[in-house]
Amino acid sequence: MLVNIKINGKDYQADSSLTILKVCRRYHIHIPTLCYMFHEETNLEHKPASCRVCVVEVKGRRNLVPACATTVYEGMEVTTNSLKCMEYRKNVVELLLSNHPNDCVYCAKNNKCELQALAAELGIRRVHYHGELSQKNEYHNARGLLKNPAKCILCNRCTAVCREVQSIEAIVPTMRGFKTVISTPNKCITCGQCIQVCPTGALIQQDDTLLVEKALADKDKYVIVNTAPAVRVSLGDEFGLPAGTNVEKKMVTSLRELGFDKVFDTNFGADLTIMEEANEFIERYQKKENLPLITSCCPGWVKFIEQEYPDLLQYPSSCKSPTEMFGAICKSYFAEKNNIPKENIVVVSLMPCLAKKREAARSELSNDGYQNVDYVLTVKEYAELLKRRGIQLQDLPDSDFDHPLGESSGAGDIFANTGGVIEAVARTASKWLQGEVKDCNFTAVRGLSGVREASVKVSDDVTLNLCICSGLAGARKVLEEIRNGTSKYDAIEIMACPGGCVNGGGQPVRTDMDQIDVIKARQKGIYDIDKDKLIRISCDNEEIKALYDEYLIAPGSKKAHELLHTHFHDSSKA
Repeated sequence: MLVNIKINGKDYQADSSLTILKVCRRYHIHIPTLCYMFHEETNLEHKPASCRVCVVEVKGRRNLVPACATTVYEGMEVTTNSLKCMEYRKNVVELLLSNHPNDCVYCAKNNKCELQALAAELGIRRVHYHGELSQKNEYHNARGLLKNPAKCILCNRCTAVCREVQSIEAIVPTMRGFKTVISTPNKCITCGQCIQVCPTGALIQQDDTLLVEKALADKDKYVIVNTAPAVRVSLGDEFGLPAGTNVEKKMVTSLRELGFDKVFDTNFGADLTIMEEANEFIERYQKKENLPLITSCCPGWVKFIEQEYPDLLQYPSSCKSPTEMFGAICKSYFAEKNNIPKENIVVVSLMPCLAKKREAARSELSNDGYQNVDYVLTVKEYAELLKRRGIQLQDLPDSDFDHPLGESSGAGDIFANTGGVIEAVARTASKWLQGEVKDCNFTAVRGLSGVREASVKVSDDVTLNLCICSGLAGARKVLEEIRNGTSKYDAIEIMACPGGCVNGGGQPVRTDMDQIDVIKARQKGIYDIDKDKLIRISCDNEEIKALYDEYLIAPGSKKAHELLHTHFHDSSKA
């Protein structure tokens, strides 16, 4: 029902189900927030009203009210910018700062901290309250995440995302009063979504840049880097470029500036993954065994099924992820072809994903005693590394990937988006089943909703029932259907992060625009790259064909299985 209200003396109409904050945002009226979060990809609205930063005046009420938790009504008169509001907000933030470390200069979130920005907005130049910190100001490594309780403002955004979006509840509030802390992550899949929503430096990722710099400085090491498809449309965010800008060619130049011996594209590994995964899917589909096939590219999702649904481990594809396949090929085919001892090769992966760090350490992702991938840098880490070296990405000339592991199809690019892996599989499966593909845009699988269904015709007599899950709360519902025998799907793609790798836990967080708009811009950037590629189907990649002709023989061969496939294990009791 529409109601008439006044905000700052002006007349507005709004739905009576909306809060003051939502109405103000709809009409672009600024109210500062801190604990509030609206996770648009999943429609999660977190409004604990605990920080009281969004308080406003409502005529007829003696006390200020939180805009995030107060719904509008007919005749309501709201003032958002009165002196009383401003002084109250300033007082609240000063109280938060009195129990917060003042090491902003060297904090990982410096210039990207919402508490810091709010203090600047409110004109706070000193804190009038003094006392001891209620928590010790130090970081603890918690399953690959770095956690500092002294910097936590107890907004509970992290617990809301973990509970509602990922359905894991790896972190929860414990204790009471001044002793309240967010618990150490338990059952964590290292998706990093908690880090993405943390407004301060209470949760950050571990930094492996020094390890990579040491490898680059070692004259005995041959250091190779491969870059994930999502990186090229997000790295520019750290250098002031518009969201979704494709910086692939400048990124390649920057990697050479740092001293990498070879700069390759993870998209080559993505094309290789599709060759193996499409072959595996066709075999299962024809035999009607272990269906639905579930994609296995996302390490956060893999960890999720291992600990939450170990009874369903026969369904994920046995394929390694693209970067792990790439690493395996680097330390076998590439090493032999170039007469480089594999023990001297260091493979670095530049990824949008925090969970890739944990994936790289899995013992089963190795061959002949050597891990496929040695180090993983996220986009955030790499941007910091460039800035430390004084390299401004936007000022660099363009250059191309090295070969023979640098050629890729558009199908490899779209791995970055939710729905992209299953679309890439459909393209190659369609080519193999009917010999040609008139239209390789399987747009039915695209979108942003948490669970999507699509029927895709890949040949004259084969129509596949597909499912795409973005975020693990939706994936849990789909897995329950498999468990109880009601699933109707032939194949399922699951990505842990809402929106896919373009919204990975290692991606930059922009403070100048809504995250949903950032995700959409990055997705568009990826689809534009795919659209402009001369090769758009993985099996048409000439370098992939050469690799099979010279080394792997055929998809699904014994050699391919030794290098490119893996297994999963029950970690429910770990």
